[in-house]
Amino acid sequence: MAVLKVIEILANSDKSWEDATRKAVKHASKSLKNIRSVYVQDQSASVNDNEITEFRVNVKITFEVN
Repeated sequence: MAVLKVIEILANSDKSWEDATRKAVKHASKSLKNIRSVYVQDQSASVNDNEITEFRVNVKITFEVN
């Protein structure tokens, strides 16, 4: 039986929500092993002069605890 843990991470990108999600997983993988999934809970963006300047995601990352 596997024991899984879920953590919540906020990440941002100037390119896209997908890029922000990839950055969150990449950064989490530096200290977490056995990442199983990522769930995008929320998306938002910053706007300046009628242009999106930053994409933000709130993700939940699930990983196996040894």
